[in-house]
Amino acid sequence: CNVQYALNPHSLEYCVIEMNARLSRSSALASKATGYPLAFVAAKIGLGWTLPELQNSVTTTTTACFEPSLDYVVTKIPRWDLSKFNHVSRDIGSCMKSVGEVMAIGRTFEESLQKAIRSVDPSFAGFAPIAECMPKEESELDEMLSSPTDRRLFYLAYAMLERDYTVERLHELTRIDRWFLYKLENICKVHKALKDPHQTLQNLGRAQLETAKRMGFADAQIAKLMGSNEDAVRAVRKQFGLRPFAKRIDTLAGEFPAPTNYLYTTYNAATDDVAFNEHGTMVLGSGVYRIGSSVEFDWCGVSAIRALRQLGHKTIMGNYNPETVSTDFDECDRLYFDELSYERVRDIYEMETAGGVIVSVGGQLPQNIALRLHQNEVKVLGTSPEKIDAAEDRHRFSQILDSIGVDQPAWKELVSVADAEKFADAVGYPVLIRPSYVLSGAAMNVAYDAEALRSNLELAASVSPEHPVVVTKFIRGARELDIDAVASNGELIKHAVSEHIEDAGVHSGDASLILPPANLSAEVLERVKDIGNKVARAFEISGPFNMQIIMQKNEQTPDHPDLKVIECNLRASRSFPFVSKVMDSNFVEAATRAIVGEGVPKPVDLMKGSDKWPYTAIKVPQFSWTRLAGADPFLGVEMSSTGEVACFGKTPEEAYLVSLLSTNGFRLPAPGKSVYVGIDDLTETRIAQKVAKHFAAAGYPVLTDSEATAQVLADGGVSGVKVIKFDYDNRRTLRDAVFDSNIDLVVNLAKLRPSDKANSNYAMRRMAVDFGIPLVNDQRCAEMLVDALEALPQGTATALYGSQELNIETPVDVKSWQQYLDMRK
Repeated sequence: CNVQYALNPHSLEYCVIEMNARLSRSSALASKATGYPLAFVAAKIGLGWTLPELQNSVTTTTTACFEPSLDYVVTKIPRWDLSKFNHVSRDIGSCMKSVGEVMAIGRTFEESLQKAIRSVDPSFAGFAPIAECMPKEESELDEMLSSPTDRRLFYLAYAMLERDYTVERLHELTRIDRWFLYKLENICKVHKALKDPHQTLQNLGRAQLETAKRMGFADAQIAKLMGSNEDAVRAVRKQFGLRPFAKRIDTLAGEFPAPTNYLYTTYNAATDDVAFNEHGTMVLGSGVYRIGSSVEFDWCGVSAIRALRQLGHKTIMGNYNPETVSTDFDECDRLYFDELSYERVRDIYEMETAGGVIVSVGGQLPQNIALRLHQNEVKVLGTSPEKIDAAEDRHRFSQILDSIGVDQPAWKELVSVADAEKFADAVGYPVLIRPSYVLSGAAMNVAYDAEALRSNLELAASVSPEHPVVVTKFIRGARELDIDAVASNGELIKHAVSEHIEDAGVHSGDASLILPPANLSAEVLERVKDIGNKVARAFEISGPFNMQIIMQKNEQTPDHPDLKVIECNLRASRSFPFVSKVMDSNFVEAATRAIVGEGVPKPVDLMKGSDKWPYTAIKVPQFSWTRLAGADPFLGVEMSSTGEVACFGKTPEEAYLVSLLSTNGFRLPAPGKSVYVGIDDLTETRIAQKVAKHFAAAGYPVLTDSEATAQVLADGGVSGVKVIKFDYDNRRTLRDAVFDSNIDLVVNLAKLRPSDKANSNYAMRRMAVDFGIPLVNDQRCAEMLVDALEALPQGTATALYGSQELNIETPVDVKSWQQYLDMRK
């Protein structure tokens, strides 16, 4: 069970505020923090075992009838991605907003905290101010300190380091316990000593450096404070013989011998708990779950570890996410629950004298340090980090595509804002701004005019300052294809081609994927395979890679559409688990074999004959708009979904309907209720009319928010459209007005991202989310939904729907995954 207490900070008084008779979100954290497997023990107890009968799976010599004893400190910090959303409130409270969490282990609170802060985001140096959290006015700083937000820790750092706030003053403002504030003050003392203008790296003593390391300061953090660079600090540290020690998590604070392989590193120790004689292969995990990097990459990491073990390799997993399977200590031969920074990965690699490092199964985080590792004598397995760098650098990547005859949208590397404007005028708006080395489309934006171009360029330059920004022509109305593939020494081994339902311009992580594709000819599939072959050869790929390709109609050759590559990642993608499960072929296992060059499978075309498959699978995104007060539920080139579901069906329509209804928060409108429709100038009139016509014919009154929209719908044969304008600013009357209008579905097909909250389409989308009304916010998805509903046999529905006479709970035959796969045999 899970029990939550409220503790009076001024006494020992406490009370229970909540209890759940189940495992909770923190159960995994507690299990990883202590080494005590709560879920395993709870399951055994449920089967009738008693604690004295159960073995402690960490020590293997003692029983499970004990309370874990710790000789270390664990710090968990949530990861928020609120910056990705327009107009969102940054306040945190009783409604959960985080998308992931990190867990850091150290021998002191200070060490543990600083490791945790860096783990949340590599751009955070530790407990130090960040540029966005440095208000000039003291009153504003006091307000920020008083209000819990996702950035409060950085306001604390600014107040203590730059504004000399005392512990007492901070306690009065924040009500944070003084114990924590005094610990933060300890960090600040070391920070200020290192930043002293008289202190240089040349006159830094061993004791001072050791103190800083024991306080959790990273080499890069120390270098920044002393005006030096990370490699120079590392060299001095090595001269002094300072390195982290590997310690075990054994549940018993070292009181009993334990053979556990569950490790962390710390400078607050004098000996290692293990002998470094295995020389295993390191796999770098995905780190904290965030928008763009979630459990998909953990599946990839675990699949790689399992494939290595099947090949007889000793394995080392590096990760710091307590929510993952990859941080289960029995999945690998050695688990380092630690940072995925260049410094820590290199420390572990050198201690273990590892056989090599795999960086291509953990998402973007390991990729970002691959080149530095390679340049500093770390053996990176698989595709060369120099080729990875060429693919991540937008300018070099585009040049290579040109050289191998692979088409791409018109592009230009940014030299100045004036040059970007000149390019945009030449190719015509809209244009897409694409920074390098970013995850989930961070700072990627579509600009429809010069003003938007200027503001988006500033953002892109700040997100990726060390790498060039490329501006490309944005192609409207095109379809996007995903190719997930594996190559060995530049030869394509296997690949999968998925089709997006949404138009190009919606991030692939927010798009609905169809596999096998429903609208691609055999000729197009062969051309896509040919592009994959060319790219694999050009980048000499050994391992996984993923490409996004735009498919655009060519007026001169209607049966021969243009195919333009817009992106290529030389790593596993978030759709690797989806294609592996749909095609019953583990892409990561094949990629791992290609990376180490052992047991590489022979090339096979899994897409051949896919048009004759007796099933279709569709992956749809899951959003968390209800948790993000004020955020605009709008789809664009920057990813905003927090999860996904996938379902099979005998047809694409069937698979899409089942998938959509499997997401949290979507349902079909109840009979007698209304459908509210909104559009803008970029919406395809035909689709808006088709959607409204379907719901009107099914017996639903169609409402809209403007006379112009009503006329557009009337022109398409939808009569009796009622115009209702809500006062969105008056929250007290809005709920009653929405309730009185009987709205049970909002279809907002606007394609232009609004710049402020006054926009009526933003207000309509937000109203739907705030009042729990299902929302469809993409025109292709709306059309697919209508097609799926019309394809249902008469009288079949997932709920009472329109004028249907029967109510059948499940619209399709219920089949297991294996049964669908067996249909192909």
